[in-house]
Amino acid sequence: MQKKLIPPIKLFLFFVKIGCFTFGGGWSILAQMEQEFVDKQKLITKEELLDITSVGRSMPGIMITNITMIFGYRVAGILGGIASIIGVVVPSIAILSIVTFLYNEIVDNPYVEKLLMGIRSAVVPIIAGSAISLGKTALKNKLCIIACLVAFGLSLFADVGNIQIVLIGIVCAFIMGGIKRRGTA
Repeated sequence: MQKKLIPPIKLFLFFVKIGCFTFGGGWSILAQMEQEFVDKQKLITKEELLDITSVGRSMPGIMITNITMIFGYRVAGILGGIASIIGVVVPSIAILSIVTFLYNEIVDNPYVEKLLMGIRSAVVPIIAGSAISLGKTALKNKLCIIACLVAFGLSLFADVGNIQIVLIGIVCAFIMGGIKRRGTA
């Protein structure tokens, strides 16, 4: 049985808070998770967050709900996973419902347009900071860096989908693991 590190209600409240005030989607929320649970509370390491993110991204469904569920389960068991999902989803549903209801009134509002432009400007550095921080953790050797650059190139310049890139990465990881085992055996 895993040790309970944090009460599920605290996870729920944290995810409600960032769900209400974090714009930019899952990557922005991931940056907030890193800041809170890796840097401040030290509940998990960057490596663990990177592993959770990798698994969450590879599962079907919404990336951030997968990641929050795995994280919540990791630090607070099944109730933590459920509390994290509910906490991250409820604000989005509430905000989207309000925006949908008021859409005709705000669609051409210049203040809303400027507000959204400002939010977009703030979101990019938040996501970039998280990507750089997690990237430093993930890219520990030359082979990982080469694999990352190849995957980046395939996604930008070739007609290769994300699923194919993930599958190629899995195959490469098995091959690299086999080569390392042969070298140490």
